[in-house]
Amino acid sequence: MERESFENEEIAAILNEEFIPIKIDREERPDLDRIYMDFVQATTGSGGWPLNVFVTPDLEPVFGGTYWPGPTNNKTASDDQVDFLSILDKLGKAWRDQEDKCRQDSAQILKQLKDFAAEGTFGDRLGEGGDGLDIELLEEAYQNFASTFDTKNGGFGLSPKFPTPSKLSFLLRLSQYPQAVIDVVGEGECRLAENMAIATLRKMARGGIHDHIGNGFARYSVTADWSLPHFEKMLYDNAQLLHIYLDAFLLSRDAELLGVVYDIAAYLTTTLAHPEGGFYSSEDADSFYRKGDAEKREGAFYVWTKREFENVLGTQAEPILSAFFNVSGHGNVEPENDSRDEFIDQNVLAIVSTPSILASTFGMKEAEVVNIIKDGKVALRAYREKERIRPSLDDKIVVSWNGIALGALARSSAVTKGFDPENSKEFLKSALAAATFIKKNLYDEDTKTLYRVYRQGRGETKGFADDYAYLIEGLIDLYEATFDETWLQWADDLQKSQISIFYDTDGTGAFFSTAADATDVILRLKVYLSIFVHSFTNSNFHPVARNMITNTPKRMEWTLLNRPQTASALRISTVSPLSSMMTHTTSKPAKQSLVSSPKSCNIHGFMLHLCLV
Repeated sequence: MERESFENEEIAAILNEEFIPIKIDREERPDLDRIYMDFVQATTGSGGWPLNVFVTPDLEPVFGGTYWPGPTNNKTASDDQVDFLSILDKLGKAWRDQEDKCRQDSAQILKQLKDFAAEGTFGDRLGEGGDGLDIELLEEAYQNFASTFDTKNGGFGLSPKFPTPSKLSFLLRLSQYPQAVIDVVGEGECRLAENMAIATLRKMARGGIHDHIGNGFARYSVTADWSLPHFEKMLYDNAQLLHIYLDAFLLSRDAELLGVVYDIAAYLTTTLAHPEGGFYSSEDADSFYRKGDAEKREGAFYVWTKREFENVLGTQAEPILSAFFNVSGHGNVEPENDSRDEFIDQNVLAIVSTPSILASTFGMKEAEVVNIIKDGKVALRAYREKERIRPSLDDKIVVSWNGIALGALARSSAVTKGFDPENSKEFLKSALAAATFIKKNLYDEDTKTLYRVYRQGRGETKGFADDYAYLIEGLIDLYEATFDETWLQWADDLQKSQISIFYDTDGTGAFFSTAADATDVILRLKVYLSIFVHSFTNSNFHPVARNMITNTPKRMEWTLLNRPQTASALRISTVSPLSSMMTHTTSKPAKQSLVSSPKSCNIHGFMLHLCLV
């Protein structure tokens, strides 16, 4: 819509004359995004981005939707799709002629949203929950995911296909739960769950969603087989995937999965790394294909022609890498997936063969093929960096996403320390730099509160509940990698602040996503419990966690299906006692011995429970 509508002079004139246009970064204000997304989903039956909402001066929503075609759209809109000019015309006329009715309708809609929010994901009142959650819900969640699992390509459902780290985490965790869960779900099913997750991770790692030349993963795949991505790369996706691939390696000891751990860690610590610490938010999907081009194209930085392969790699290496990455003269993107004709004769790199097969095909030793592929990737990257225009970088530093990233790097450091101390130090260095940067630039020592975003200075938006939760979890991971109690103490301070600011002591015992004094918010919505239960640093907080779990229940089945990471929190009150305890009185050498050996590093959320005493 940016190109079709918002850069169009006719559209701009109407917007500026009839409305007050406000552009909001949903990553900086996820609270507003969620409120108005709920409105659009409730009134239209679907949602997505770009999110366009028309509100009264009191911020009450009147009308909303996602994408509407603009005047510069070259394709004819379907009969039932109204264009953006028509939307503006009808809304402008309705407000001029029937403002009172618009306000009344808006107030009624807002009341319904408030009623829905009050019912919420959680129970009615604090104390009305049961003794715990039914373990059979875990079995139902597993069956749901298994029923949608793509046995051919990995992942769940059809296209478009998202990595869904939370689902993969849930499936990896099942076999690690206590026997009570395994008895209900079934030992065979738990093994199948782990196999589904690892199979998906392998398919993704070999697919086009993975940048085989420059590291990292794109946001999602347009195709079911992971071959054609939407090329935008997000910090939060890659940070979560680093956790998941590390977990998968710890369970499988598969060198391929460990290779992906290194790959993602390299992307975080180079491309997305701020020089002073912390990680940028994302890279765009669109870029200029060549210097001097007038228009950006999706994936231009990442795709290749057969001729480029020939020119860059030479006559010996090109046939081998073309066979390895599925490169052809006519391109490898199907026309039905190229509505804008951006990928004609272009190839998205995806691994479709193995060095052993290629060695047999080309009459070479497997080691020779491995070296040719390795050297070829270096040559392709050098060419790409020199000749292509890199996609634009969203250089915001968001606390919650940085919390996930620094925790994943800290864990990667702990796991690799015993067999790769050099890279382990680099991972830990980046994690420490990120934590230090946030504490220096986005934390108020006096009030012990966070700010959400840094971009050329601290933003005005104060931290949301998820900023606290993910940073606390990351700091616990950092403590487990270093046993520097400074990080654990900061996590403890943040936990107290989070409870003080966001916890609903008078209602269901859940957490609001925003503070009570948040500005520009017409609703205080609550958030899912999983990250908050994970982040609790002190045994004094366990009653809060238990209240959240035992008072969750009206839509617990929905929550497990749509937020499966919630399941890993259930062990606190339902599944088993706390798995293990390590206090600051434990000797540092003993702690390091426990953590640095890969054999003793369990998957995320199941390794240690920390307690200040």
